[in-house]
Amino acid sequence: MAAPLRIALVGDHDPAITAHRAIPLALDLAASRLPRGLRAEWLATDAIDGAARLDGFDAVWCVPGSPYRRMDGALAAIRHAREASLPFLGTCGGFQHAVIEVARDVLGWADAEHEETSGGAGQPVIHQLECGLVEASETLDAVPGSRLAKAYGAARFDESYRCRFGLNPAYRQALVDGPFAIAALGPLGDVRALELRGHPFFVCTLFQPERAALAGRLPPLVAAFVAAAGER
Repeated sequence: MAAPLRIALVGDHDPAITAHRAIPLALDLAASRLPRGLRAEWLATDAIDGAARLDGFDAVWCVPGSPYRRMDGALAAIRHAREASLPFLGTCGGFQHAVIEVARDVLGWADAEHEETSGGAGQPVIHQLECGLVEASETLDAVPGSRLAKAYGAARFDESYRCRFGLNPAYRQALVDGPFAIAALGPLGDVRALELRGHPFFVCTLFQPERAALAGRLPPLVAAFVAAAGER
């Protein structure tokens, strides 16, 4: 019998965070469709000091709950998933830090920062949203041809958030003309999901699709992520 898939959950586990309670449920639902088992392991960001900590994992999920205890730990995990072509999912804080990692290590913006933690220094590629998305929901438009559109099987879908920070529009064009492709847009055309060009599965969302599992529903994007890990 094949060994179970190993998925790294990168983030500082806190059972008080709704998404952290939802993620194991979402993975259990996705695993029920696999011919092999699945084992998820939480990796605290202050315990990640390089790519070696990710050895043996089949996929990486950078989870909500930022600011993380150690941003560099989260960025190291994201970089490893990107460079090793491991299936990667980043939700909420994972979206934000995937943008920072790609801005720094692909575009060469060494001072790309998160406005929440930078103290005003550097280039705030992630900034505070004018209208926060804390316990909010939206109807989103999937970009045709994207992995996300394929996962949802619909042009429009509803998702929920607990988020106050997102992509800074000042850097949008450089990011989407380069390494990223837009995967989903909000009602006003704001970026809500991105995919990395040329990677087998690298999807990051500002929303938290895992929350569907709290109502017993398999999140389509989590199913696609786990399937990508199995195919790899």
